[in-house]
Amino acid sequence: MSMRDNDGKQPTVSNLLEPEELARFFLAFPPDGFEPLRIACGDKTVYGFVSEFDIFTTVDGRLKKACDKCVRFVPRFVLGLFRPKVLFVGTTVTEYAPFPSEVSPKEFADGLLAQFSSKGPSFLIVKDIPLGSPLLSEHENIRASNIIEQLEAAGFTKLSGQALSYVPVSFSSVEDYLQRFSRSRRKDFKRKLRARSELSVAEIKTGDAFFTDDNVDLLYSLYINVYEHSYIHFDKLSRDFFAKVFRDSNDGIVFLYRNKDKIIGFNLCFIYRNALVDKYVGFVYPDSLELNLYFVSWFNNIEYCIKNGLKTYIAGWTDPEVKAYLGAEFTFTYHCVFARSSLLRIVLQKSKGLFESDRRIAG
Repeated sequence: MSMRDNDGKQPTVSNLLEPEELARFFLAFPPDGFEPLRIACGDKTVYGFVSEFDIFTTVDGRLKKACDKCVRFVPRFVLGLFRPKVLFVGTTVTEYAPFPSEVSPKEFADGLLAQFSSKGPSFLIVKDIPLGSPLLSEHENIRASNIIEQLEAAGFTKLSGQALSYVPVSFSSVEDYLQRFSRSRRKDFKRKLRARSELSVAEIKTGDAFFTDDNVDLLYSLYINVYEHSYIHFDKLSRDFFAKVFRDSNDGIVFLYRNKDKIIGFNLCFIYRNALVDKYVGFVYPDSLELNLYFVSWFNNIEYCIKNGLKTYIAGWTDPEVKAYLGAEFTFTYHCVFARSSLLRIVLQKSKGLFESDRRIAG
């Protein structure tokens, strides 16, 4: 896959599956509780941020449930030990951590550690590093591998990260896509898709006059609905971030779903590197559940890819079990973690298997 962006230009950073403007808007309008920053590496900078992090966010589901039950009995000062401040390298709005294109792995590692030594956080985490991703170029994958090796040599611990779901669009119709599944699964999909008769869908380009203050408020409230229903709460993106994204003309498209003229959901996607990249959704509950909007939007996106000659549907990180059921394939990431305490570095190395839940789910 080519490393060039939608304008045919060589991007200033590697690993992007979406317009770099999203990362810039992340810096300008960060999520609640995030301190965004640029980290100097050689003569370039890297996207990063500082925030508190619940270390049980990515542990095995059964262990996390057990921990959640115990929280009420744990003193507040003890809980603070499990929600340390972390210096993250990357963003929460890009699928992969963006790396500067012209910085050596050593300059990269040295720059991060220099920034870390001058800050107060307990951990430094380089998040969402691709390795052997079919969605990136060979050059990007080699570069990411070299960076991981350099970080490990500098004392970082490598952890398996989340599962990024995608569907190679190698079929000519939705019916052809359905033939890949068992008879019982096809029957289930078709039953859920009957709800399409009660829905209308509009395709609205980002930058369109539709995105008035009132409509941005409405769509943001739908995003908040999904955020509050989510099992994992990490980055609560701001209304200003969405307003900027919705009003920026950068190959974004919003699929707007209505039932009886009532907006009950949206799906914000981007067309980038010949792929449809699914970024954010917002739903009205219980309407969206009753009308199987999650499943309907999945097949709408598949159909959009077919009609527009796109080669890949990139479906994001969440709900790997559901997306596997829908036919997604997965490519994994790694996080490289450095603890300020040498004792914690040893503990992290010994217990890293507890923090690799997505690989067990989707692998």
